[in-house]
Amino acid sequence: MIEDCRRSSDNMADRRQLFVEMRAQDLDSIRLSTYRTACKLRFVQKKCNLHLVDIWNVIEAFRENGLNAMDLNAELTVARLEVVLSTIFYQLNKRMPTTHQINVDQCISLLLNFLLAAYDPEGHGKISVFVVKMTLATICGGKILDKLRYIFSQISDSAGIMVYSQFDQFLREVLKLPMAVFEGPSFGYSEQAARTCFPQQKKVSLNTFLDTLMSDPPPQCLVWLPLMHRLANVENVFHPVECSYCHTESMMGFRYRCQQCHNYQLCQDCFWRGHASGSHSNQHQMKEYTSWKSPAKKLSHALSKSLSCASSREPLHPMFPEMPDKPLNLAHIFLTPVCIFFIISLLESSNHQDEEHSLIARYAARLAADAAAQQQRVPTDLPCSLDANKQQRQLIAELESKNREILQEIQRLRLQHEEASQPPPDRGQQNPTLLAELRLLRQRKDELEQRMSTLQESRRELMVQLEQLMMLLKTQGPGSPRSSPSHTISRPIPTPIHSDSAGTTPTHTPQDSLMGVGGDVQEAFAQGPRRNLRNDLLIAADSITNTMSSLVKELNSGKTEQQINKICMEYVKDKSKFLCIKFTELQRNYRTTLKKTENCRYFVYAAKIDWYKKQME
Repeated sequence: MIEDCRRSSDNMADRRQLFVEMRAQDLDSIRLSTYRTACKLRFVQKKCNLHLVDIWNVIEAFRENGLNAMDLNAELTVARLEVVLSTIFYQLNKRMPTTHQINVDQCISLLLNFLLAAYDPEGHGKISVFVVKMTLATICGGKILDKLRYIFSQISDSAGIMVYSQFDQFLREVLKLPMAVFEGPSFGYSEQAARTCFPQQKKVSLNTFLDTLMSDPPPQCLVWLPLMHRLANVENVFHPVECSYCHTESMMGFRYRCQQCHNYQLCQDCFWRGHASGSHSNQHQMKEYTSWKSPAKKLSHALSKSLSCASSREPLHPMFPEMPDKPLNLAHIFLTPVCIFFIISLLESSNHQDEEHSLIARYAARLAADAAAQQQRVPTDLPCSLDANKQQRQLIAELESKNREILQEIQRLRLQHEEASQPPPDRGQQNPTLLAELRLLRQRKDELEQRMSTLQESRRELMVQLEQLMMLLKTQGPGSPRSSPSHTISRPIPTPIHSDSAGTTPTHTPQDSLMGVGGDVQEAFAQGPRRNLRNDLLIAADSITNTMSSLVKELNSGKTEQQINKICMEYVKDKSKFLCIKFTELQRNYRTTLKKTENCRYFVYAAKIDWYKKQME
């Protein structure tokens, strides 16, 4: 008794908590009863996390708990109803990621207390199966089309025709939901409610039922039901439009545009609460928008609609066959004696077990009976089922092959787009051989430039030495001071021309004759045609040496000083002139050959560098 009182007090606390939080949302300030009712039921739906559960999850929970095999007028206890709700929310938690787990106990408690407050206000502790099915199918999430199809399957006969008494009972029970959120005066039940929905219809099929409840506008007593689904669909819709009353830069949810005032638009909060400004009035006709379209998109849509020959309006729902699917024949299913004995033993001990345990035992017995019947069944329709399965497998294989082709085409187009969007890569990065060769060519170019500068410096040194030699030759002309033969012979010879001693035959090598010249000049003289000029220069130097030897002999022969001077002047004049000519020609040829050789090499390497640059670009 104490536990029952404590549980009752907890239930009352949970009910008060739900309604206190609903009042905190200030939903009663919405002036239109349709929006007010839809917003309140949407709040209950989200608070209990039923917006995450669709009709198929609810049907699966009914099947797991055996409600699909029970009579619609049968009654469920509160404990049994709690088991059904536990199945729904525990299965939901299995589908949710670990980071978005819900509080299952809180959801079960809130939804259970809301259902008891709506359908068991006297506290009898029992609710019919029909009420549980219709209520959960109405306030769960998912598509309204699927929910209405399930509701029609519960209120129609085997021929697929709606039973008016069942539809009237559906309205009686489902309209208790608005009453539970204090909207009974606007959407209460009346005796004429069923006839107002289908005034002149003798037989109501599934298509007629869907056309009526999904029409615009729907029946007055159920106008809040499609609006609740529209609320769920537009909760995250963004409108980049400023509200004309609260001047919010953008809107979320519904958007309302006045049909009389120019460019006067309101957000859903301002419209629901009756706010108006300027010349706008609440009596003006407003149009509801559930999406945003740019002016260009509106113009293109209007043009395509005006130019299209056929009507582009799509039906509200797909058309279904008039006759329902043939139900499965379950007459061959029977219980074995072992299963019957097992069930009887469970029923005899039911007073000592919990109701949930007996329900689990009943499911186990049913599964055992199904397995035994499956073994005893004669497969009469086996060939037909095999053919159907074979066709289905072929169709699945074709669809999978098409899917693979489409995925390959998408991958190919994606690769082409990525290649087109990326800048062309550097070829030097792709070909390291070209990069290394370019680096070597640049290094060779720097070496050649350094070599040219060295050769220029050597050329200047050679010019200085040639000038010194010319000055030396000039000093030995007619105006030179007289000196003794021994003094003339002992005069130092310039470094480019080297002789061991007077009166000896020249036997030195070309390298010995160029000992005083720089290494670069030696390298230049040691190449090809330029050896002729070098040999001529050496021959001239040797001729001078021989002449000086002859001069010494003449001096020793006893001739007069005047005769000796004359002979010396003739020899010096002739040989000096010949030596100057040879040196000048040597200088000119060396300069020309050096320029041609080094410039040719330089331009060859420069051309190769330019060619590699073009290849890499």
